[in-house]
Amino acid sequence: MTASSPTRELAHRATDGLEVALLWYPSNDVVSVQVVDARAGETFELVLGEGDRPLDVFRHPYAYAALRGLDVGQPPSAFELVPVA
Repeated sequence: MTASSPTRELAHRATDGLEVALLWYPSNDVVSVQVVDARAGETFELVLGEGDRPLDVFRHPYAYAALRGLDVGQPPSAFELVPVA
């Protein structure tokens, strides 16, 4: 979302370097869930649509990201595990 839009935080949780926030942008009436994973160095935001349930997305953002085809929460490909014979 744009930095100039005022934002209201409706819910927030933080655990072990993972922060999840349920946000509302009143200027355009958009609700989103923002995820910041400090351990993985990853950030993403899911803009909720008409049929989305905000608290469900807030509680399970990685599941909703996967449903939308986002590649998040995966280890970097440079560190692929190679089977040992």
